[in-house]
Amino acid sequence: MKQQQFEQRHRADWAALEAQLTALEAGTADADTADLPARYRRACQHLALATDRHYGPGLVAYLRQLVLRSHQHLYRGRRRWLPWAAQFLLVELPHTLRREWRLLGLAGALLFLPALVMGLACYLDGDLVYSLLDPRQVARMEAMYDPANRHLGRDEEREAASDFLMFGFYIRNNTGIGFRTFAGGMLFGLGTVVTLGFNGLYLGAVGGHLTRVGYSDTFWPFVAGHGAFEFTAILVSATAGLQLARALYAPGRRGRVGALHATAPAAITLIVGAALLFVLAAFVEAFWSSRGNLPPGTKYAVAAGLWLLVIGYFAFSGRARRGS
Repeated sequence: MKQQQFEQRHRADWAALEAQLTALEAGTADADTADLPARYRRACQHLALATDRHYGPGLVAYLRQLVLRSHQHLYRGRRRWLPWAAQFLLVELPHTLRREWRLLGLAGALLFLPALVMGLACYLDGDLVYSLLDPRQVARMEAMYDPANRHLGRDEEREAASDFLMFGFYIRNNTGIGFRTFAGGMLFGLGTVVTLGFNGLYLGAVGGHLTRVGYSDTFWPFVAGHGAFEFTAILVSATAGLQLARALYAPGRRGRVGALHATAPAAITLIVGAALLFVLAAFVEAFWSSRGNLPPGTKYAVAAGLWLLVIGYFAFSGRARRGS
Protein backbone atom coordinates (compact mmCIF):
# COMPACT_ATOMS: atom_id res chain seq x y z
CA MET A 1 0.00 0.00 0.00
CA LYS A 2 1.32 3.43 -0.92
CA GLN A 3 1.69 6.07 1.79
CA GLN A 4 -1.06 8.24 0.33
CA GLN A 5 -3.54 5.34 0.40
CA PHE A 6 -2.44 4.45 3.92
CA GLU A 7 -3.06 8.01 5.13
CA GLN A 8 -6.42 8.26 3.41
CA ARG A 9 -7.58 5.03 4.99
CA HIS A 10 -6.54 5.83 8.56
CA ARG A 11 -6.53 9.63 8.78
CA ALA A 12 -9.98 9.72 10.38
CA ASP A 13 -8.81 7.38 13.18
CA TRP A 14 -5.77 9.54 13.86
CA ALA A 15 -7.82 12.72 13.90
CA ALA A 16 -10.29 11.20 16.36
CA LEU A 17 -7.46 10.06 18.63
CA GLU A 18 -5.77 13.46 18.43
CA ALA A 19 -9.01 15.25 19.31
CA GLN A 20 -9.55 12.91 22.25
CA LEU A 21 -6.02 13.50 23.54
CA THR A 22 -6.39 17.26 23.17
CA ALA A 23 -9.60 17.17 25.23
CA LEU A 24 -7.89 15.10 27.92
CA GLU A 25 -4.87 17.39 28.04
CA ALA A 26 -7.19 20.41 28.34
CA GLY A 27 -8.85 18.79 31.33
CA THR A 28 -12.30 18.64 29.78
CA ALA A 29 -14.56 17.07 32.36
CA ASP A 30 -16.73 15.18 29.90
CA ALA A 31 -13.85 13.82 27.82
CA ASP A 32 -14.65 10.22 26.84
CA THR A 33 -11.79 7.78 27.51
CA ALA A 34 -13.58 4.48 26.86
CA ASP A 35 -12.14 4.03 23.36
CA LEU A 36 -8.65 5.28 24.18
CA PRO A 37 -7.06 1.81 24.74
CA ALA A 38 -8.39 0.51 21.42
CA ARG A 39 -7.30 3.64 19.55
CA TYR A 40 -3.90 3.46 21.22
CA ARG A 41 -3.40 -0.12 20.03
CA ARG A 42 -4.43 0.82 16.49
CA ALA A 43 -2.01 3.75 16.51
CA CYS A 44 0.78 1.40 17.66
CA GLN A 45 -0.07 -0.94 14.82
CA HIS A 46 -0.08 1.91 12.28
CA LEU A 47 3.25 3.18 13.60
CA ALA A 48 4.77 -0.28 13.21
CA LEU A 49 3.46 -0.56 9.65
CA ALA A 50 4.63 2.93 8.69
CA THR A 51 8.10 2.21 10.07
CA ASP A 52 8.33 -1.20 8.43
CA ARG A 53 7.24 0.17 5.04
CA HIS A 54 9.67 3.12 5.25
CA TYR A 55 6.99 5.76 4.87
CA GLY A 56 7.97 9.43 5.10
CA PRO A 57 9.65 10.64 8.31
CA GLY A 58 6.90 13.22 8.84
CA LEU A 59 4.19 10.57 9.03
CA VAL A 60 6.29 8.31 11.26
CA ALA A 61 7.04 11.21 13.63
CA TYR A 62 3.35 12.16 13.76
CA LEU A 63 2.28 8.62 14.62
CA ARG A 64 5.05 8.26 17.18
CA GLN A 65 3.85 11.41 18.90
CA LEU A 66 0.28 10.14 18.96
CA VAL A 67 1.43 6.85 20.49
CA LEU A 68 3.54 8.65 23.10
CA ARG A 69 0.73 10.99 24.14
CA SER A 70 -1.73 8.08 24.34
CA HIS A 71 0.70 6.03 26.42
CA GLN A 72 1.17 8.89 28.87
CA HIS A 73 -2.57 9.19 29.43
CA LEU A 74 -3.09 5.46 29.81
CA TYR A 75 -0.24 4.78 32.20
CA ARG A 76 0.51 8.03 34.02
CA GLY A 77 -1.59 7.21 37.10
CA ARG A 78 -2.73 4.16 39.01
CA ARG A 79 -6.35 5.28 38.69
CA ARG A 80 -6.06 4.68 34.94
CA TRP A 81 -5.63 0.94 35.39
CA LEU A 82 -9.16 0.27 36.56
CA PRO A 83 -11.00 1.64 33.49
CA TRP A 84 -8.37 0.11 31.21
CA ALA A 85 -8.80 -3.31 32.85
CA ALA A 86 -12.58 -3.02 32.67
CA GLN A 87 -12.39 -2.08 28.99
CA PHE A 88 -10.07 -5.01 28.28
CA LEU A 89 -12.04 -7.63 30.20
CA LEU A 90 -15.57 -6.52 29.41
CA VAL A 91 -15.13 -5.41 25.79
CA GLU A 92 -11.84 -6.08 24.02
CA LEU A 93 -11.20 -9.71 25.01
CA PRO A 94 -14.67 -11.16 24.31
CA HIS A 95 -15.05 -9.09 21.13
CA THR A 96 -11.69 -10.27 19.80
CA LEU A 97 -12.56 -13.92 20.42
CA ARG A 98 -16.02 -13.60 18.85
CA ARG A 99 -14.43 -12.09 15.76
CA GLU A 100 -12.29 -15.24 15.40
CA TRP A 101 -15.10 -17.74 15.93
CA ARG A 102 -14.02 -19.82 12.93
CA LEU A 103 -10.52 -20.32 14.30
CA LEU A 104 -12.00 -21.03 17.73
CA GLY A 105 -14.23 -23.72 16.22
CA LEU A 106 -11.26 -25.24 14.38
CA ALA A 107 -9.25 -25.32 17.61
CA GLY A 108 -12.15 -27.02 19.40
CA ALA A 109 -12.39 -29.69 16.71
CA LEU A 110 -8.63 -30.33 16.84
CA LEU A 111 -8.78 -30.83 20.62
CA PHE A 112 -12.07 -32.58 21.28
CA LEU A 113 -12.48 -34.85 18.25
CA PRO A 114 -9.25 -36.80 18.98
CA ALA A 115 -10.28 -36.88 22.67
CA LEU A 116 -13.68 -38.32 21.81
CA VAL A 117 -12.36 -40.96 19.41
CA MET A 118 -9.48 -42.00 21.67
CA GLY A 119 -11.67 -42.03 24.77
CA LEU A 120 -14.24 -44.31 23.19
CA ALA A 121 -11.53 -46.59 21.79
CA CYS A 122 -9.76 -46.91 25.16
CA TYR A 123 -13.06 -47.57 26.89
CA LEU A 124 -13.79 -50.44 24.51
CA ASP A 125 -10.23 -51.79 24.38
CA GLY A 126 -8.44 -51.96 27.73
CA ASP A 127 -5.00 -52.37 26.15
CA LEU A 128 -5.15 -49.40 23.78
CA VAL A 129 -4.19 -46.90 26.47
CA TYR A 130 -0.71 -48.45 26.53
CA SER A 131 -0.13 -47.30 22.97
CA LEU A 132 0.10 -43.74 24.31
CA LEU A 133 1.11 -44.19 27.98
CA ASP A 134 3.54 -46.66 29.48
CA PRO A 135 2.37 -48.97 32.31
CA ARG A 136 3.97 -46.80 34.99
CA GLN A 137 2.06 -43.72 33.76
CA VAL A 138 -1.20 -45.67 33.68
CA ALA A 139 -0.66 -46.92 37.24
CA ARG A 140 0.11 -43.35 38.34
CA MET A 141 -3.12 -42.09 36.80
CA GLU A 142 -5.13 -44.83 38.49
CA ALA A 143 -3.61 -43.92 41.86
CA MET A 144 -4.34 -40.20 41.33
CA TYR A 145 -8.05 -40.83 40.80
CA ASP A 146 -8.53 -43.74 43.16
CA PRO A 147 -11.60 -42.96 45.34
CA ALA A 148 -9.39 -43.62 48.38
CA ASN A 149 -7.13 -40.69 47.44
CA ARG A 150 -7.92 -37.73 49.71
CA HIS A 151 -6.50 -35.25 47.19
CA LEU A 152 -7.69 -36.22 43.74
CA GLY A 153 -5.39 -35.49 40.83
CA ARG A 154 -2.22 -35.68 42.95
CA ASP A 155 0.33 -38.47 42.83
CA GLU A 156 2.41 -39.72 45.77
CA GLU A 157 5.10 -37.15 45.06
CA ARG A 158 2.69 -34.23 45.60
CA GLU A 159 0.27 -35.81 48.08
CA ALA A 160 1.74 -33.83 50.97
CA ALA A 161 1.90 -30.53 49.07
CA SER A 162 -0.33 -27.72 50.28
CA ASP A 163 -3.17 -26.40 48.16
CA PHE A 164 -1.25 -23.16 47.70
CA LEU A 165 1.83 -24.99 46.36
CA MET A 166 -0.37 -26.98 43.99
CA PHE A 167 -1.95 -23.70 42.86
CA GLY A 168 1.50 -22.51 41.77
CA PHE A 169 2.29 -25.87 40.15
CA TYR A 170 -0.93 -25.84 38.13
CA ILE A 171 -0.27 -22.28 36.94
CA ARG A 172 3.20 -23.21 35.71
CA ASN A 173 2.09 -26.46 34.09
CA ASN A 174 -1.08 -25.19 32.41
CA THR A 175 0.28 -21.87 31.20
CA GLY A 176 3.22 -23.79 29.73
CA ILE A 177 0.80 -25.79 27.60
CA GLY A 178 -1.03 -22.63 26.61
CA PHE A 179 2.05 -20.70 25.54
CA ARG A 180 3.40 -23.68 23.59
CA THR A 181 0.08 -23.89 21.81
CA PHE A 182 0.27 -20.17 21.00
CA ALA A 183 3.92 -20.15 19.96
CA GLY A 184 3.32 -23.16 17.72
CA GLY A 185 1.50 -20.82 15.38
CA MET A 186 4.87 -19.42 14.29
CA LEU A 187 5.64 -22.83 12.75
CA PHE A 188 2.90 -22.16 10.20
CA GLY A 189 0.41 -23.57 12.71
CA LEU A 190 1.98 -27.02 12.83
CA GLY A 191 2.99 -26.68 16.49
CA THR A 192 -0.49 -25.53 17.46
CA VAL A 193 -2.17 -28.42 15.63
CA VAL A 194 0.19 -31.02 17.09
CA THR A 195 -0.18 -29.69 20.64
CA LEU A 196 -3.97 -29.68 20.41
CA GLY A 197 -4.09 -33.14 18.86
CA PHE A 198 -1.73 -34.70 21.38
CA ASN A 199 -3.52 -33.19 24.38
CA GLY A 200 -6.83 -34.39 22.95
CA LEU A 201 -5.49 -37.92 22.54
CA TYR A 202 -3.99 -37.84 26.05
CA LEU A 203 -7.22 -36.62 27.64
CA GLY A 204 -9.25 -39.20 25.75
CA ALA A 205 -6.91 -42.07 26.64
CA VAL A 206 -6.87 -41.23 30.35
CA GLY A 207 -10.61 -40.55 30.51
CA GLY A 208 -11.58 -43.66 28.57
CA HIS A 209 -9.31 -45.92 30.62
CA LEU A 210 -10.32 -44.54 34.00
CA THR A 211 -13.99 -44.82 33.06
CA ARG A 212 -13.41 -48.45 32.04
CA VAL A 213 -11.79 -49.33 35.40
CA GLY A 214 -14.60 -47.69 37.39
CA TYR A 215 -13.11 -44.34 38.37
CA SER A 216 -15.59 -42.18 36.46
CA ASP A 217 -17.06 -40.77 39.69
CA THR A 218 -13.68 -39.31 40.64
CA PHE A 219 -12.02 -38.42 37.33
CA TRP A 220 -14.86 -36.67 35.50
CA PRO A 221 -16.03 -34.51 38.44
CA PHE A 222 -12.38 -33.52 38.94
CA VAL A 223 -12.00 -32.45 35.30
CA ALA A 224 -15.41 -30.79 35.22
CA GLY A 225 -14.58 -28.61 38.21
CA HIS A 226 -11.97 -26.47 36.47
CA GLY A 227 -12.59 -27.52 32.87
CA ALA A 228 -14.61 -24.42 31.98
CA PHE A 229 -11.59 -22.21 32.58
CA GLU A 230 -8.80 -24.58 31.52
CA PHE A 231 -10.28 -25.87 28.27
CA THR A 232 -11.38 -22.38 27.29
CA ALA A 233 -7.89 -21.07 28.01
CA ILE A 234 -6.32 -23.74 25.80
CA LEU A 235 -8.74 -22.95 22.97
CA VAL A 236 -8.12 -19.20 23.30
CA SER A 237 -4.35 -19.83 23.19
CA ALA A 238 -4.82 -22.00 20.11
CA THR A 239 -6.95 -19.33 18.44
CA ALA A 240 -4.15 -16.82 18.95
CA GLY A 241 -1.65 -19.31 17.53
CA LEU A 242 -3.84 -19.96 14.49
CA GLN A 243 -4.02 -16.20 13.94
CA LEU A 244 -0.24 -16.16 13.59
CA ALA A 245 -0.40 -19.13 11.21
CA ARG A 246 -3.00 -17.39 9.07
CA ALA A 247 -0.79 -14.31 8.83
CA LEU A 248 2.06 -16.51 7.59
CA TYR A 249 -0.05 -18.52 5.13
CA ALA A 250 -2.07 -15.63 3.71
CA PRO A 251 -0.22 -12.36 4.37
CA GLY A 252 -1.70 -10.54 1.40
CA ARG A 253 0.09 -7.56 -0.09
CA ARG A 254 1.65 -6.46 3.18
CA GLY A 255 4.01 -9.49 3.35
CA ARG A 256 4.49 -11.89 6.24
CA VAL A 257 6.24 -9.41 8.55
CA GLY A 258 3.57 -6.78 7.96
CA ALA A 259 0.80 -9.34 8.43
CA LEU A 260 2.30 -10.46 11.74
CA HIS A 261 2.52 -6.84 12.87
CA ALA A 262 -1.14 -6.36 12.00
CA THR A 263 -2.17 -9.58 13.77
CA ALA A 264 -0.11 -8.98 16.90
CA PRO A 265 -2.57 -6.74 18.86
CA ALA A 266 -5.44 -9.24 18.59
CA ALA A 267 -3.17 -12.22 19.29
CA ILE A 268 -1.71 -10.52 22.37
CA THR A 269 -5.20 -9.69 23.62
CA LEU A 270 -6.16 -13.36 23.37
CA ILE A 271 -3.02 -14.74 24.99
CA VAL A 272 -3.32 -12.33 27.93
CA GLY A 273 -6.93 -13.42 28.34
CA ALA A 274 -5.85 -17.07 28.20
CA ALA A 275 -3.27 -16.45 30.92
CA LEU A 276 -5.97 -15.02 33.19
CA LEU A 277 -8.18 -18.03 32.52
CA PHE A 278 -5.30 -20.39 33.35
CA VAL A 279 -4.87 -18.66 36.72
CA LEU A 280 -8.59 -19.09 37.45
CA ALA A 281 -8.39 -22.74 36.38
CA ALA A 282 -5.40 -23.36 38.64
CA PHE A 283 -7.22 -21.81 41.60
CA VAL A 284 -10.30 -23.97 41.12
CA GLU A 285 -8.20 -27.10 40.50
CA ALA A 286 -6.10 -26.62 43.62
CA PHE A 287 -8.80 -25.56 46.07
CA TRP A 288 -11.96 -27.23 44.71
CA SER A 289 -11.46 -29.99 42.13
CA SER A 290 -8.98 -31.93 44.28
CA ARG A 291 -11.44 -32.33 47.15
CA GLY A 292 -12.20 -36.03 47.43
CA ASN A 293 -14.90 -35.63 50.09
CA LEU A 294 -17.38 -33.79 47.87
CA PRO A 295 -20.19 -35.68 46.09
CA PRO A 296 -19.94 -35.81 42.28
CA GLY A 297 -23.33 -34.12 41.91
CA THR A 298 -22.09 -31.03 43.72
CA LYS A 299 -19.03 -30.76 41.51
CA TYR A 300 -21.10 -31.23 38.36
CA ALA A 301 -23.53 -28.52 39.47
CA VAL A 302 -20.72 -26.05 40.11
CA ALA A 303 -19.09 -27.03 36.80
CA ALA A 304 -22.34 -26.36 34.93
CA GLY A 305 -22.56 -22.93 36.52
CA LEU A 306 -18.97 -22.12 35.57
CA TRP A 307 -19.51 -23.24 31.97
CA LEU A 308 -22.62 -21.07 31.70
CA LEU A 309 -20.62 -18.16 33.12
CA VAL A 310 -17.75 -18.57 30.64
CA ILE A 311 -20.02 -19.11 27.63
CA GLY A 312 -22.22 -16.17 28.57
CA TYR A 313 -19.20 -13.93 29.08
CA PHE A 314 -17.61 -14.62 25.71
CA ALA A 315 -20.94 -14.71 23.86
CA PHE A 316 -22.49 -11.50 25.16
CA SER A 317 -20.01 -9.31 27.05
CA GLY A 318 -19.22 -6.03 25.31
CA ARG A 319 -21.76 -6.41 22.49
CA ALA A 320 -23.48 -3.14 23.30
CA ARG A 321 -20.18 -1.24 23.23
CA ARG A 322 -18.70 -2.82 20.10
CA GLY A 323 -21.87 -3.70 18.26
CA SER A 324 -20.93 -7.37 17.83
